[in-house]
Amino acid sequence: MTGEPRATGAFQERVVGVGSGAGAVAPRELATEDMVLNIGPQHPSTHGVLRLRITLDGERIVAAEPIVGYMHRGAEKLFEVRDYRQIIVLANRHDWLSAFANELGVVIAVERMLGMEVPRRAVWARTLLAELNRVLNHLMFLGSYPLELGAITPVFYAFHERETLQHVMEEISGGRMHYMFNRVGGLKEDLPLGWLDRTARAVADVRRRLPDIENLISGNEIFLARTRGVGVLSPEMIMQYGVSGPIARASGVDFDLRRDEPYLAYGELPVQVVTRTAGDCHARFEVLLDQVKVSLDLADACLERLRELPPGPINQRLPKILKAPEGHTYAWTESPLGINGYYLVSRGEKTPWRLKLRSASFNNIQVLREILPGNLVADMIAILGSMFFVVGDIDK
Repeated sequence: MTGEPRATGAFQERVVGVGSGAGAVAPRELATEDMVLNIGPQHPSTHGVLRLRITLDGERIVAAEPIVGYMHRGAEKLFEVRDYRQIIVLANRHDWLSAFANELGVVIAVERMLGMEVPRRAVWARTLLAELNRVLNHLMFLGSYPLELGAITPVFYAFHERETLQHVMEEISGGRMHYMFNRVGGLKEDLPLGWLDRTARAVADVRRRLPDIENLISGNEIFLARTRGVGVLSPEMIMQYGVSGPIARASGVDFDLRRDEPYLAYGELPVQVVTRTAGDCHARFEVLLDQVKVSLDLADACLERLRELPPGPINQRLPKILKAPEGHTYAWTESPLGINGYYLVSRGEKTPWRLKLRSASFNNIQVLREILPGNLVADMIAILGSMFFVVGDIDK
């Protein structure tokens, strides 16, 4: 954390004049300085290599500028020199807490270009895995956010629940974070014998223990004082900056692609969209907690449907060299942190001519320049943590 002074104004001091009569008063201006402070790019409050350049008047923030790009890996350019099978491994890494959701957007875009119909069994399995991945993402933030405000215990509970679900995700895919289980045309392989039963038990265990996390935090006076009324985002600001996901819904923006533009099997599921109206740090945390409950319900519905489906293929047979026809398409999905969009342009070759990624975190953190000014430095930590971003999702 480094600082540099910047002269911004002056204040008047009344002093006794000299040579102008006893008790004479004359104004005198003394220059004052604001402090320009760099938070990051490596700082405990920034979740990674994000830099915030803030201007302080005392302890109050006057201006804030998020500076990104320290982790930039050029994924969009790498997409152009990898074929449609290889780009999946690149795409699942930008938001390392939502790898399955990242893969999903790519394969859906390619399948649309090909006009390919995915087997029914794969559609429901994808939906189930997407919701389990959503729970894993949210549990990470439900544990880490209180930790940033000084509450240590919730993170241990959250990681216990994450491990419960990680076991079944690792069993089916072989990976703990980067699953690489999606394929163009379906999934890598069929579900292991007995996996549905083990997943149902894991979902039930997490649902049963979730109130422990909620009870630790919901009545905590310090947590409430640090989050209520802090970092309020208006619906108008949400629209202007393209903020999406739990952050937008915490400000009353009732929009969720799973319900409003269904993909996979969401059109056949009762997707409950969780919203709040306060738009503050506390509302964002509440939305995340309630969304975990909704995702667990959706996972149960998917498990029930998968048990009813007859045996069948889990993917489509693909040619040795996969080429998408010439054209373009846009596929967007409701990822855990917000809207993930993939704009795919093909010239009929085995590699994309262009694959533009619209990541949720990139748009979401831009609004920091609007909500940080006027707040204290201590509140900056609470606001920054409540934006629920992943730095790789910003820098891609």
